[in-house]
Amino acid sequence: METRQIQYFMEVAKREHVTEAADAMHVAQSSVSRQIFNLEDELGVALFIREGRSVKLTPIGRIFFERMKQVTNLMEQAKREVKEYLNPEKGTVRIAFPISMAAHTLPSIIYAFRTRYPEAKFQMSNALYDDLIDGVVKGEFNLAMIAPMPNKDKEKKIKGTTLFSENIVALLPLHHPLANKASIMLQDLNHDSFVVLPEGFIFREQVVDACKQAGFTPQIAFEGKDIDALKGLVSAGLGVALMPEMTLVDNTPRSTVVIPLTDARLMRTVGVIYPTQRKLLPTEELFYDFLLETYKRLNEFRK
Repeated sequence: METRQIQYFMEVAKREHVTEAADAMHVAQSSVSRQIFNLEDELGVALFIREGRSVKLTPIGRIFFERMKQVTNLMEQAKREVKEYLNPEKGTVRIAFPISMAAHTLPSIIYAFRTRYPEAKFQMSNALYDDLIDGVVKGEFNLAMIAPMPNKDKEKKIKGTTLFSENIVALLPLHHPLANKASIMLQDLNHDSFVVLPEGFIFREQVVDACKQAGFTPQIAFEGKDIDALKGLVSAGLGVALMPEMTLVDNTPRSTVVIPLTDARLMRTVGVIYPTQRKLLPTEELFYDFLLETYKRLNEFRK
């Protein structure tokens, strides 16, 4: 197998179209078709089902695609590792995060890191909880901020460090009957309509589980695609929401009020995970150490 064959195969597999793949790589369509044919001939299997210029991966093609994604990630990582070895302060950190950290947590720590290392670069993506873990395991990225921290007994292919714990608070419309309270119990909201994240978000599960532990099942009125959408729904008076405290720092919408919850277990752990079977690249290791140093100081300050 040649590197060019793998590159062409990956592009066609992602786009499911030979001509579009050729256009993206600025090569002739006939060259792409020929390289794919040679690859299939060498392997002795059909990787694609042809439908004119459109194609679909065969079952063995899907398996080969997943394996080649891992190989490609390793090749790119090896090239970056050699480059960053000479100057880690100018390298790239590939990191993923949940949407709840997009507004404050991650931008704040990246800003602080780039204050110290101004030439460092970042490639960032957000993902659902299980996809963050899966992405670290498969090499799509080496670091992921995550909340809550995964169960160590269940996730053998990753390691991680808890950076801090944060409170879960209630976000209420400004004219809610409890809006003037200094604090409330979660049970006090048992007759309210809730706005929550969609199915598949781990924080939605945490909210529902917390309500059930408080003795009621939340009445879900609306779903918002992200934390900012939930804020907008609460601001419009369409329901109440539970929020990680950090998502409201410097970003509490008008017509809402943040109320602490006195339920002792309403917290979440926030941390960073990395793979057990790969080393962090030099710049990523620099960023990881910076995370530990920064949050250690912040935790000491809070105490």
